[in-house]
Amino acid sequence: MFKFLKEKLKSAISKISEGVEKEGKVEEKIIEKPVEEAKKEEKGFFAKLKEKFIGKEEKKEGGKITEKEEKSGIKEGITPKIEVKKEENKEKEHKKIGHPNAKEETKPIKKEQEIKEKPKEEAKIIDEHKKGFFEAIKEKIVTTKINGGQFEKLFWDLELALMENNVAVEVIEKIKNDLKEQLVEKPIKRTRVEETIATTLKGSIEGLFQNSNIDLIQEIKNKNEKPYVIAFFGINGSGKTTSIAKIANMLKEKSISCALAASDTFRAASIEQLEHHGSKIGIKVIKHTYGADPAAVAFDAIKHAKAKNIDVILIDTAGRMHSNVNLIDELKKITRVANPDLKIFVGESITGNDCVEQAKTFNEAVGIDGIILAKADIDEKGGAAVSVSYVTKKPILFLGTGQKYSDLQPFDSEIVIKGLGLA
Repeated sequence: MFKFLKEKLKSAISKISEGVEKEGKVEEKIIEKPVEEAKKEEKGFFAKLKEKFIGKEEKKEGGKITEKEEKSGIKEGITPKIEVKKEENKEKEHKKIGHPNAKEETKPIKKEQEIKEKPKEEAKIIDEHKKGFFEAIKEKIVTTKINGGQFEKLFWDLELALMENNVAVEVIEKIKNDLKEQLVEKPIKRTRVEETIATTLKGSIEGLFQNSNIDLIQEIKNKNEKPYVIAFFGINGSGKTTSIAKIANMLKEKSISCALAASDTFRAASIEQLEHHGSKIGIKVIKHTYGADPAAVAFDAIKHAKAKNIDVILIDTAGRMHSNVNLIDELKKITRVANPDLKIFVGESITGNDCVEQAKTFNEAVGIDGIILAKADIDEKGGAAVSVSYVTKKPILFLGTGQKYSDLQPFDSEIVIKGLGLA
């Protein structure tokens, strides 16, 4: 899903990152580190110092202190002892005590003397390091900045990638403005340029989708007066009838009764197609003859549902081009007569900008409430998925992901984000 756009975005992000590092104005700056970070570094320093002078493990040789430990004068948990020869001690004692010019006696040196002072080198390092930590903790970082002109030049690669994958112009402008706000004249760590661009792009795309507050199952259960009416709109071949069958199958699995209204009396074999789906799922189809008034079919279906206590009516309308004014007016009539609780536009994800334009026109004509994108599983570009919700200000409710009745996936923006490699 969205393979081409994913590859293009990855390449464009990399190029912009390289361009920012190459053309950006490099600045050096001294910043103060947070106290907690400083404490962690201090702790880490003493751990390294301990390892350097002492070693990770205590080593004993026949119960005696090793030569290394004797030289360092440090051993964790042990105070080293120095043995002094008796002869040398006695000689020094007699010499100092018996000397005629001696003003006071010198105390004898003990046989075992504890050495508590640390080596001068270690003490000096610790003293200097502590002094540094208790002063202002600072770090030098290198950042880069780009101006507006440089941004326009660098954004071109990304803009081209989005256009090639049928992303709507309005969406490209939004992404451009979001990136510009985060990048232009803003200091960015040179080691985090690509990460900053990818994060900003992800946030921008996440903002393209309208949050859906439509819980279809709950909406149906909450309606006091049955039936709950859903009308489906879209052009010929968009996957509208198949999507209706998928919704009907989903409702049946939730133990919600429904019937289908064959209000497409215009297209040849449309009624037979809907009956075929109804027969496979085990759902009744309300129909008239070809050429009959589509609004009348919808009216009869709702009347039948009330009589039989059916929970939901799904109305299939004739597929028509969004530019056909007369047929669009017919849809308006169906809407007035059936007064649907939910109006859903069904479009082919693979048609990109065409799908977005269709959704805009149907929304202006009948005021759609939500969108189903059919054939999303074979959409390599992803332009419609990225654009249609932002342009119409309507939520995407479901994605059609295959030919089976169960291949209907509730929409989640994370699906698009992951498909574009930005998760």
